[in-house]
Amino acid sequence: MSDPQSRRSPLTRLLVVLLLLAPVAGCGVFEQGPSADDVAESYLQSVAAGDDAGAAQQTTNPDAARRALESTRRSLSPESVRTTVKDVSAEGGDGPVRATFDIAWDFGNNQVWSYEGSVRLQEQEQGPGGWKVQWEPSAIHPELQEGQSLRFDALKADPQPLRGRNGVELMRPQTLVSVALDPAAAGDVSAVAGELGSALGQVDPRITRDSILSGVNETPDGQAYVVAQLRAEDYDRVRGQISELPGVSFPAQSKLLADDREYGTQVLSGIAQHVDEQLERNAGWSVSIVDAQGAAVQSLQEQRPKPAAPVTTTLSDQVQRAAEQAVDPVPQAAMVVAMQPSSGDVLAVAQNQPADAQGTPALTGQYPPGSTFKIVTASAALSSGRVTADAPVDCPRSKVFDGRTVPNDKDFELGTVPLTQAFARSCNTTFAQLGVDLPPNALPDAAQQLGLGVDFVMPGATTITGKVPPPETTTAKAANAFGQGTVLASPFGMALATSTVANGRMPSPTLIEGTETQADAQPEPPPQRTLDQLRPMMREVVRSGTATQLQGSGDVAGKTGTAQYGDGERSHGWFVGYRGDLAFAVLITDAGESGPAVDLAKDFLDSAP
Repeated sequence: MSDPQSRRSPLTRLLVVLLLLAPVAGCGVFEQGPSADDVAESYLQSVAAGDDAGAAQQTTNPDAARRALESTRRSLSPESVRTTVKDVSAEGGDGPVRATFDIAWDFGNNQVWSYEGSVRLQEQEQGPGGWKVQWEPSAIHPELQEGQSLRFDALKADPQPLRGRNGVELMRPQTLVSVALDPAAAGDVSAVAGELGSALGQVDPRITRDSILSGVNETPDGQAYVVAQLRAEDYDRVRGQISELPGVSFPAQSKLLADDREYGTQVLSGIAQHVDEQLERNAGWSVSIVDAQGAAVQSLQEQRPKPAAPVTTTLSDQVQRAAEQAVDPVPQAAMVVAMQPSSGDVLAVAQNQPADAQGTPALTGQYPPGSTFKIVTASAALSSGRVTADAPVDCPRSKVFDGRTVPNDKDFELGTVPLTQAFARSCNTTFAQLGVDLPPNALPDAAQQLGLGVDFVMPGATTITGKVPPPETTTAKAANAFGQGTVLASPFGMALATSTVANGRMPSPTLIEGTETQADAQPEPPPQRTLDQLRPMMREVVRSGTATQLQGSGDVAGKTGTAQYGDGERSHGWFVGYRGDLAFAVLITDAGESGPAVDLAKDFLDSAP
């Protein structure tokens, strides 16, 4: 019987020889663990994916690697990371295996830091075998050494002073110190929050231990929570109490601030944010190696920022101060918005402290406009051709519409009078009947012609003009016609409406010179014959109607408004109007009647240029 070996083919005998000669270690075919190529690829893919724990598991020291990788990611805060393995080979033929790679950290805004790095790989003698990345700081960057870390810094140019009309400086660059709490480095976060709350509460009573903990919980993992931003003088007050707290840092930057911290707070903060966003878009950046104390050791990459461009706002310092002096003494929330009808330039946005506590109600608040809305109803009625300013209309003390009684203020009655007189004396029953007689879309269309209901994207501020939905019932038509019902408006919206009457068509509101305001509609202007009748009607309100207190304040035209809200037992007070090329809206919430708003308007106009 022949030997089985003799029956093997030449190819089979060759394969046996090759298998006998194959190594059983190194990068060979029969390694029990992953190959060096696989480990290098897995490590870098995990870094790119943000899986620091997964990358660390591919190293010889997972705990140290994870801490270093997580710290690097927190410090650099990239939007994304890209990695590519270039080569995995033994150094000098039989030397250690080294993997070279390209890595790119993308910080957004076209800021990308790229470099070539490398890692050494060790074959494991214990366990299942295979390869691991030899952990050392240079596995992150070739220049990084023990006890060092990487730091990304945004390099923003200092802003130029903000100037208003006529070149008046409204804000200038000043140092603002952020108080940032990193919970990962703080240890006992609750205790640190308590210390911070106790100290910072002296500057801002709204900052407490609980508010800080709430902010920390809402901040994404790996990011520090900015507890407060302090002017230099406020930081100096509390520095001794907070400077040594663990996990708390104090990055400083130059920000636009008004010298008077109560001046134009709501509107100027929006302009400053717009400027800061512009600086962000033009910012430079740097990446450095820093030591354990955070001191820079070596600069790895730097790109200088573009110089800051000067910014000018349309605000008038004189008009703004006149508005602020008028609203400040009022105990309820009070606000004034002023605008230049010929250009749409916003001249002033003033709120007192009770209004500030509500945010920006002067620009975005939605309130029933009360009888100021009779400007819209009059415009719709005059445009329809159903009435003229001189047409006789009835003004009974009350009138019933589908079971709902509409009364006049204090039950006054005028009998049959010209429409101009009913407007000047603010006869609800007259205008309720006008609204009922008009088509359902008449008031929404007339309101949009004046700017109410138009949405704007105005750089520097968020605004809401108002809402004028079509009425669905007769009672809704009656109520909407004198500014109750479902119509709403902001002081900004009513200032725009009076600007439109004065200008002849809706101007495009602007807060920052050189910027473009976008609108979701470009309504047709009211007919000229309507404007020619409506303007004298608004003037008559001051001459003989509900705002005679303003007779000594120039050629003021406008409309008063008492707007019930809630259960109807309480009312806001309005006055809106224009004088020359100055249009404005005044609102005092919970004023009870329009008289206080008219008085405030007089204080404003007597001080405004």
